Amino acid sequence: MKNRIIKKTQEKISPIGFGAMRLPSKNGKINYLEAEKLIHHAIDNGINIIDTAAIYNNGESEKVIGKALKGNYKNKVKISTKLPAMNIKKYEDMEKILNKQLERLQIDCIDYYFLHNIDLKGMNRLLKKDVFKFISKAKKEGKIKYIGFSYHGPTEEFPLLIDAYDWDMVMIQYNYFDNHVQADIECIHHAASKGMGIFVMEPLKGGILAGKMPEEVENMFKKANPNKTNAEWSLSWILNHPEITCVLSGMNTIPQIDENIKIGNNLKPNSMTLEELETINYAKRALKELLKINCTSCGYCLPCPKGVNIPECIKIYNEKYLFNQKGILNQSLIDYYMTVSGIMINKSNAGLCNSCGKCLRKCPQHLDIPKELDKVKKEFEGHFFKLKVLFIKNIGIKLYQKFF
Repeated sequence: MKNRIIKKTQEKISPIGFGAMRLPSKNGKINYLEAEKLIHHAIDNGINIIDTAAIYNNGESEKVIGKALKGNYKNKVKISTKLPAMNIKKYEDMEKILNKQLERLQIDCIDYYFLHNIDLKGMNRLLKKDVFKFISKAKKEGKIKYIGFSYHGPTEEFPLLIDAYDWDMVMIQYNYFDNHVQADIECIHHAASKGMGIFVMEPLKGGILAGKMPEEVENMFKKANPNKTNAEWSLSWILNHPEITCVLSGMNTIPQIDENIKIGNNLKPNSMTLEELETINYAKRALKELLKINCTSCGYCLPCPKGVNIPECIKIYNEKYLFNQKGILNQSLIDYYMTVSGIMINKSNAGLCNSCGKCLRKCPQHLDIPKELDKVKKEFEGHFFKLKVLFIKNIGIKLYQKFF
């Protein structure tokens, strides 16, 4: 891949970066061997930056990366990770967390260090904890090289934060569906005017923009170019922006890595045609009419104290409307009962929510999660939910196995 250059630092970064938030798992834990294969394959084929965070898998993501980068691999890639701003209660917490991250990553210096999940309120809280003093000290001691923040606030606050410090880079949520939700094109231009590196997270909106699409959207894309995948449409749209340094993609299979690298190789800034851009705009409008809850399945809201699998519940609810599933036994209803009701695994359904609100401050999309879960509950659970689950578990499955 042809690397993109951060004007301020002159660092050369691959247009596709490896996002380590959704590493392959086995029995609820990261599969170290599979994750290491993916990381090595990505680096061997031109990716030169890996992004993780202290909160990803409770630190396990950083541990995996630390183990995978032993030997020559450590010199071939830059490491990006994040300080969990929401967990900082006093100045000493920042130093303690950073030292722990260095230990997990098995390195002496972090290349790209981001203050995680920042908006204006969060930044003001960190300022009271002397965050800039912490940054200066960590840089002076050689523990971090470059500093930035990952943004999760309204567009109008973005310039205020960009101008508040001499940042080296910023990380934003940006894709053709969410191009006005947090940081918009004006925000991107403002950051670029300062020579900052601009990293993009959630380029595929938690996989929504890469997988199966509603029939109307699929037809639009296939008519415009039958050879392009849905992921290619989305990643190409982002990389078409010359200001964007790197798209951080959560890839958990070899084919996904190969596809993303191919896109990074082929797409030059400002190369998409007017017809292609119009196709994406049409697709976006169609999706916006169908998507009910603007969730990216990032999982920041977890763990839920009551055990609700919030991303999965919302995902199933969205799919019902995205794919216009109707009928008494539509696929989404079946998925809901088989995955979160307790029939196959532990109960994690929306009805367990008691509106404690602990998920609210964690959500980067600022969703009213208890309110959204109530919609899911009303859609899929209804009256006598526990009895229906018991019937399916003890009688329904046996009848199905016997006659089908």
